[in-house]
Amino acid sequence: MNAYALLACAIALEVLATSLLKASDGMTRLWPTLGAMLGYGVCFWLLSIVMKTVPTGIAYAIWSGVGIVLISLIGLFVFKQKLDLPALIGIGLICAGVVVINVFSRSTAH
Repeated sequence: MNAYALLACAIALEVLATSLLKASDGMTRLWPTLGAMLGYGVCFWLLSIVMKTVPTGIAYAIWSGVGIVLISLIGLFVFKQKLDLPALIGIGLICAGVVVINVFSRSTAH
């Protein structure tokens, strides 16, 4: 399977696991806690496979950057958390960084 498809799966699982961690209420609710642990476990396994072909720094930058943006949106729309202007600017800069890596970097696997 394509490394970037696996990276997308790892990102999706990380976002799901983080959402479940929030829903676990400090790990006091069993099923969200177990779901978060399983999600993180599979996520890290997939990320380790991605890093066989994609440079570590690039893979991690994309994984963490896209994950931050997605979990911020989930926080905003699902958990009703507010984002102020500096947070929105920071998220925009993260998005710009991910685009620059994918469009201009010769370090990425193609």
